[in-house]
Amino acid sequence: MTQFRHIVTAEDNNMEVREITKKYFDFSSRLRNRIKREKLTMRNGRPTEGWHRVETGDEISITLPDERSYFPPQPIPIDIVYEDDDLMVINKQPGLVVHPTKGHPAGTLANALTYYMEHTGRSWKIRFVNRLDMDTSGLLLVAKNAYCQNHITNQMRTNRIEKKYLAIVCGNIAGNAGKIALPIGRPDPEDVRRGVMKDGAPSVTRYTVPEQLRDHSLVELILETGRTHQIRVHMSHIGHPVLGDQLYGGENVSLIGRQALHAKSLSFIHPITKEKVSFEAPLPDDMLKAIALLSPQ
Repeated sequence: MTQFRHIVTAEDNNMEVREITKKYFDFSSRLRNRIKREKLTMRNGRPTEGWHRVETGDEISITLPDERSYFPPQPIPIDIVYEDDDLMVINKQPGLVVHPTKGHPAGTLANALTYYMEHTGRSWKIRFVNRLDMDTSGLLLVAKNAYCQNHITNQMRTNRIEKKYLAIVCGNIAGNAGKIALPIGRPDPEDVRRGVMKDGAPSVTRYTVPEQLRDHSLVELILETGRTHQIRVHMSHIGHPVLGDQLYGGENVSLIGRQALHAKSLSFIHPITKEKVSFEAPLPDDMLKAIALLSPQ
């Protein structure tokens, strides 16, 4: 369980405990209120109140609230790229829904993680920081507590997280790089499809073309925003839908049984260590096979 600690300095002498925690621990107001309500703030190992005054050398420590998720456990394989007490990075396989929905109440990554926790003697609340469509493979970030979720969400909001994707798209893209800045919305609230709309949310996708294939292109993409189906909508709009993406006009679905889209890499500042961390996931076999079949002879 993550614990936050601060040793009171001479400069902080005689401050109230709540002033110390506000100054040195960047908790959200919601989390701060819960910590207060559950009496999780300690002074020199003993519970303390926010109005108590500190002395030089005092140790102020806070343990985050104990939380857990309650999904039915299911033995579904998961590929864990990285894990510590606060975060988990998973290389999600295609065909796996991230979170239970009305259409997919079970057989999800959440069910797999609950099973993993039961069989490793761990317990925490599952907080998906980013989402991937069912048929998109690659890196998925899971926060194990509210503090880390809030910290990383703020990084996403201020564009400090770098997410790179690889996609096979239909047609040969002219030029080696480009930027798509077109707003995305949902034309029909009863339809899952999104589209470029004048009154949609601002959306920006940058791309490079590392390889031209036979009537297709291998594209690396960086998202500056994180709209639902953003890559699929943007690439389809410029006339290069993702291979296998039947929802947005992909063709040659016999080459791959899903949209050929993979979350390749993820870089962010670790909320606890404050150091930059980076992770990569290799292309899955079905995309490698499609690239081989589409490579110029």
